[in-house]
Amino acid sequence: MIKTELLVPASNLEVLRTAVIYGADAVYIGGEAYGLRAKAKNFSKEDMIEGIAFAHERGVKVYVTANILAHNYDLEGAREYFRELKDIRPDALIISDPGMFTLAKEECPEIDIHISTQANNTNYMTYQFWYKMGATRVVSARELSLREIKEIRQNIPENMEIESFIHGAMCISYSGRCLLSNYFTGRDANHGACTHPCRWKYAVVEEQRPGEYLPVYENERGTYIFNSKDLCMIEHIPEIIDAGINSLKIEGRMKTALYVATVARTYRKALDDYAESEEKYRSNMEWYKSEISKCTYRQFTTGFYFGKPSEEAQIYDSNTYINEFIYLGIIGEIDDRGFARIEQRNKFCKGDCIEIMKPDGRNIPVTVKAIFDEDGNEVESAPHPQQVLYLDLSEKPERYDILRVENVKKQE
Repeated sequence: MIKTELLVPASNLEVLRTAVIYGADAVYIGGEAYGLRAKAKNFSKEDMIEGIAFAHERGVKVYVTANILAHNYDLEGAREYFRELKDIRPDALIISDPGMFTLAKEECPEIDIHISTQANNTNYMTYQFWYKMGATRVVSARELSLREIKEIRQNIPENMEIESFIHGAMCISYSGRCLLSNYFTGRDANHGACTHPCRWKYAVVEEQRPGEYLPVYENERGTYIFNSKDLCMIEHIPEIIDAGINSLKIEGRMKTALYVATVARTYRKALDDYAESEEKYRSNMEWYKSEISKCTYRQFTTGFYFGKPSEEAQIYDSNTYINEFIYLGIIGEIDDRGFARIEQRNKFCKGDCIEIMKPDGRNIPVTVKAIFDEDGNEVESAPHPQQVLYLDLSEKPERYDILRVENVKKQE
């Protein structure tokens, strides 16, 4: 069995810490430019330094995305950015553009380079090409089956790594190279500013009847014709490892800490259980499936891994998430009264029954006995996002525990 890495996304410093604590072997992040998630909060230079130090202290690697498809006007700034990264020393850079690759090799040759899925890596000759150029890892195109990935593994050097997405949102364009956003809104998906037109509702207009919108129906189910279900491979860890994939990648650099913690914790346990025995992995399957559904998702599919997806991989009647739990906050320090500090994310009240989500897999129901603001005043509820509060809970939490509550509405 090859050594498999669980690679988890982080949109900011809080989420990076969460990913590390909840089971990531490596975390991928973006700086304030040159990555494909411009709407994510991303990392300042100072946050990146702090985040890398936090991860490295715990034996976790950090990769930095610089995977835009660059224009001429990007290059001078990109060169300077790579000079900064040379001093910050992440474990690898994720790059798709040959020009950006060349700049990175010139400015920080000691940092490994991983080739992004954005480069459309669909065959073993492409992998061999990037290996000869000096890349240590290539991220497979999402359009590949496990059979194709296994064939790639058999035709590339043993020390070359394969990284593949195993969970998260799917894109209707070829490995993320979408032009719809640019066409409709002028916001370039290949520069990180995608407006997600694949989630929009579409109609047909006949040219002689301007302004008359005819709904698009597929078997009378709706009009969201580009709206893919989310990828989930929690039931197929043995097949993934058998294909020779080194790094199992979670999508979601714009997701919350609750999402990251839920997905990381579930896949961490699945991988550890399988490493112990396939029997243990199979016996815990219902727990994995139950837990993985406790974060936002759009139903699940296995994507292209077992062949070309059918119409069942699409959602036609809605573009909303299923949202079974609401994120309340992460526990900071515990003060001398035993009260837990949090920065609140969603409203809850004194007397509510909520849940402590622990990194080790336990979910502990608790009651909110009292809520205090920063001035020590007791309050009945927490209605203001990011308000600093101190909680008296019926069970004492620990730092980095996450608080969540079941969502009675389920749909976002």
